[in-house]
Amino acid sequence: MAIAQRRLQIMNPNFLSLAIALSLLLVISSAKVFFEERFDDGWESRWVKSDWKKDEKMAGEWNYTSGKWNGDSNDKGIQTSEDYRFYAISAEFPELSNKEKTLVFQFSVKHEQKLDCGGGYMKLLSGDVDQKKFGGDTPYSIMFGPDICGYTTKKVHAILTHNEVNHLIKKEVPCETDQLSHVYTFILRPDATYSILIDNEEKQTGSLYSDWDILPPKQIKDPEAKKPEDWDDKEFIADPEDKKPAGYDDIPKEIPDVDAKKPEDWDDEEDGEWTAPTIPNPEYKGPWKAKKIKNPNFKGKWTAPMIDNPDFKDDPDIYVFPKLKYVGIELWQVKSGTLFDNVLIADDPDYAKKLAEETWGKQKDAEKAAFDEAEKKREEEETKDEPVDSDAEDEKDESDDAAEGDASDDDVAEDPAASVDEDAHDEL
Repeated sequence: MAIAQRRLQIMNPNFLSLAIALSLLLVISSAKVFFEERFDDGWESRWVKSDWKKDEKMAGEWNYTSGKWNGDSNDKGIQTSEDYRFYAISAEFPELSNKEKTLVFQFSVKHEQKLDCGGGYMKLLSGDVDQKKFGGDTPYSIMFGPDICGYTTKKVHAILTHNEVNHLIKKEVPCETDQLSHVYTFILRPDATYSILIDNEEKQTGSLYSDWDILPPKQIKDPEAKKPEDWDDKEFIADPEDKKPAGYDDIPKEIPDVDAKKPEDWDDEEDGEWTAPTIPNPEYKGPWKAKKIKNPNFKGKWTAPMIDNPDFKDDPDIYVFPKLKYVGIELWQVKSGTLFDNVLIADDPDYAKKLAEETWGKQKDAEKAAFDEAEKKREEEETKDEPVDSDAEDEKDESDDAAEGDASDDDVAEDPAASVDEDAHDEL
C-alpha cells in the first residue's frame, strides 16, 4: 500500500513541481556567488566610471536603460550612448582565488546599433586597481565576450593572462551578430578544462593546455627524425603500361582555317602571297602524359614521430587566478548602442544557467516581438519618406516647365538630401 501511495505521489504534477523547486533551491544554496549585478536601483554606488580619456573629451557617457526594444521595460542595464568614444567602468568585489574551484563568468550583451565594428566584451582584473584610471592599458586577468569588425571578425574573445602575458584562445568561436540580447558564459574548471556557452548552449570546450599557448606543448615532433630513403609518399604514379599512341607528336597545335577566304582587296604584289590564318587544332591534346594509377608502394605522408618536449614544465595552477577583485568594461565604440546586463561571477554553472533562464530566457520572445515591431515601423517610415514617382507628377512637371520656361542653374534648389551619402559607414 505504501509503495502504491509513493507511485501516486511521483505521478502527481504538484509533487513533481515541488521536487523541481526544491532541487533548484538546493542549487542556489550550494552555489557561491562572488558578484552579481542586475543593474537595479543603486547600481551606480557599486560601479565606478573611469576618467580615462576624459581630458581628451573622448570619454563616453553610459545610459541606464532597458533599450529601444526589450522584454521587460523594468529590467535595465547600462548602454553606450555616444559615437566615437572610449568607455571604461568597473566594480569591485571581495578578492577571490579560483584555486580548486570552478570559475563562472557570465553577462548579457545587446548591440542595438547593428554593430559593424566594435567589442562587447568584459574583463576580470586582479590586485589593486585605481578604478578612476581604469582604461585600455590596465592589466587584466581574463577578457571575454563578443568582438565584431567587418566581414572577417565575428568571434568570441577568450584571453587569459599568465605570467603577465596575454594569451588568445586558438579556436574560433563565432559570436551572435543580430540586434538582440545574448548571454555569454565562460566556465573554467580546476582540471584546466573550459567551456564557452552562448544563450546556455555550449559552443566550445577543451583544455587550457591545448587551446591556448600558455605553456609550451607537452610533446613535439622529433627534430632529429628524418624520412627514410625508401619511404614512398607518392599516392599516384604514371602507369608504366600506358604507351604513347603512334604519330601523337606529329599532331600540330594549329591548323589553317578552312573557312577563311582571301579578302577581295588583297593585292599579292603589294601585300605578298595570302595564306589562310590558323586556328587551334581540336585534335591536339597537348604533350603526351601517361595516365595516373594508384601507387602500390604508397606509405602515406611521412611525419616525424612525437617525443616529450624537454622545454615543457607543467604548471598545476595554470587555471588559477589568485587575486581576482574587479569586473570591468573597457571599449572603443565607433557606433554606440551596446547594452550590458546581468553580470555574474560564481562557482556553479547550474546557477549561471538558471540566472540566464530567469532573465534572458523569460524575456527573449517578448524582446524579439518588440524588435520586429520596431523594424516594421522603421520600414514604414522609410517607405513614407520615399518620393512618389507617377505619370501624373511627370505631366504636372512638364506643364510647370512649359509655363515657367527654362530655369537657370541659380533657380534650381539643391535637394539637401542629395548630399547625404546613405551608404557611408563608420570605420576605425
